[in-house]
Amino acid sequence: MNKRHFIQTAAALAALAAFGSAQAQTAVKFQLDWRFEGPAALFLQPAAKGYFKAAGLDVTIDSGNGSGGTVTRVASGTYDMGFADMAALMEFHANNPDAPNKPVAVMMVYNNTPAAVLALKKSGITKPADLSGKKLGAPVFDAGRKGFPIFQKANAVSNVTWTSMDPPLRETMLVRGDIDAITGFSFTSLLNLEARGVKAEDVVILPYADHGVKLYGNAIIASPKMIQENPAAVKAFLTAFARGAKEVMASPAGTIDTVKARDGIINVALETRRLQLAVDSVVASPDARKEGFGQVNPGRLSLMASQVSDAYGTKTRVDPKAVWNGSLLPSAAELNVLPPAKK
Repeated sequence: MNKRHFIQTAAALAALAAFGSAQAQTAVKFQLDWRFEGPAALFLQPAAKGYFKAAGLDVTIDSGNGSGGTVTRVASGTYDMGFADMAALMEFHANNPDAPNKPVAVMMVYNNTPAAVLALKKSGITKPADLSGKKLGAPVFDAGRKGFPIFQKANAVSNVTWTSMDPPLRETMLVRGDIDAITGFSFTSLLNLEARGVKAEDVVILPYADHGVKLYGNAIIASPKMIQENPAAVKAFLTAFARGAKEVMASPAGTIDTVKARDGIINVALETRRLQLAVDSVVASPDARKEGFGQVNPGRLSLMASQVSDAYGTKTRVDPKAVWNGSLLPSAAELNVLPPAKK
């Protein structure tokens, strides 16, 4: 074989190998629950480091506009997988019992709901009981607002009135004094208040998880079609995700650039704080350490299903067995991703 023929043959073989590799990559369309903010690094890190590709996956990650929308788009087949609030997933199941492709949660990420009530110290609100008779505000679809009846019952809060607004106005109306308190994700609303000139020490935060409400937060969800047709791809996604998430939790500041790469106008310092707050409060929480990252406790999930059925007034009762499938979780060693507990 002459040199020229050898080079041509080698090039042809290389092209064929590349084509085969490309063919072997399973395409996965993934939608986040919200914009490209700090916590999105948990997903963007494994993508940026090539962990999904190494697992044979071609993953596309898009921003979202709320958990409800993410659940609906996975159900419709527009997306294969997504990141959504467990309560929103339960609500979809119970309100759409005949839907043919109801998504299921396959890995718990936010072991505790980030939902909280926030108020300004000058309001005199320091504990849940102080909310009785007060005016609260939140968008109608806010997870904290929808789950508030559970918080209300656990803390004997009575006679609250609600004001609705678009998300960008929530913290503004609190600062202006139009409302006494708001519901929202703690790590989002706190930073939004600071951006409006409020000092962190002047904000009262009443996390649901610290006041008798043990709801799960956001989980990775997948369509049953994908679970049935390609369970290996779902497991590969979760394994690669866990690997990247471990790096993010070990060094939030060192991985925030993955978010900056997707949204060049983010405030890096602010989003690093948001990410750290999310990790500390809901990802590496005491409950997550007790139950194990990615896992759920069946009894706790059943209680949540009952609470969501009541608080959300769903058409049918939530079946906890229908919303969760933990059979594709990585090994215990691969799920050992939480950083050392802070002393």
